[in-house]
Amino acid sequence: MDTEKVPSASAIAHPNIAFIKYWGNRDDTLRIPMNSSLSMNLAALTTTTSVEFRPDLKEDDLVIDGQSASPQALQRVSSFLDLIRSEKHLKAIVISNNNYPMGTGIASSAAAFAALAAAASQAAGLDLDEAALSRLARRGSGSACRSIPTGFVEWQAGSNDEDSYAHSIASPEHWALVDLIAVVSSAHKSVGSSTGHTLAASSPIQHARVADCARRLEICRKTILERDFTAFADIVELDSNLMHAVMMSSSPRLLYWEPATLAIMSEIQTWRAEGLQVCYTIDAGPNVHVLCPQEQADEVETQLQAMDSIQTIYRSSVGEGVRLV
Repeated sequence: MDTEKVPSASAIAHPNIAFIKYWGNRDDTLRIPMNSSLSMNLAALTTTTSVEFRPDLKEDDLVIDGQSASPQALQRVSSFLDLIRSEKHLKAIVISNNNYPMGTGIASSAAAFAALAAAASQAAGLDLDEAALSRLARRGSGSACRSIPTGFVEWQAGSNDEDSYAHSIASPEHWALVDLIAVVSSAHKSVGSSTGHTLAASSPIQHARVADCARRLEICRKTILERDFTAFADIVELDSNLMHAVMMSSSPRLLYWEPATLAIMSEIQTWRAEGLQVCYTIDAGPNVHVLCPQEQADEVETQLQAMDSIQTIYRSSVGEGVRLV
């Protein structure tokens, strides 16, 4: 094969923050979730991934942020590439770069596998529509399926590989929400989301959380479409608290919160009582996603900056879906 004809492609994707959370699978292999979920993509945070299938490679190679990946990460990516490549002997070099910390509850795996799905399928010559690409990304990381469509995104849980995928419910321009991500720890979490999903069913709270999810999702979808922040804040915080209650009551128990996490949550309650439009949601990690309308973002960010426990604040508006570059 001539060097210039080596199949390759690059894609960029954004992580997403879920308002109605995904936690627990009906099928761990296919990553079919127990419940549908709702999220927005984060424009300011990006993962850029290039995939090059090469006949001279004996094994896949994975480089993340300039460093050779761990054997576990490489195996996960190789297994994902096996879903795509028609020639099993054609290995790939995958190079991925992020502008934010991985493994800290900022959905790095969502952006990573969304970008990988788009780049690898393009390099392999597949012509996938958005639903098919979302289904493919889901196989690498469940929440990655939500980083494929643009803006505000709903992942319909479905019951099998064909009907479990995400679609956009509103464009990024529909509602000028801002996510101020208050980073209280950049340390890689000791228990990743993939492992956490397998523990969800051991919590006595999980059944009740899932049973009520359709109601919460319908409310949340309505608040987004109507741009009703007051109702949005209430349902988003409830859903976040429910997911962490499941984590804290699973076996073994998962406690992602740190003292600084609780301090931010408490302050947000106070600020809202004082008239600020602001709320929190927290993924599988200690860092807090502080949501507010764009017109309140400067004031909320100023309040956050006054808290000594916060290391960094990432500010993001609503982002697009995955795209080739």
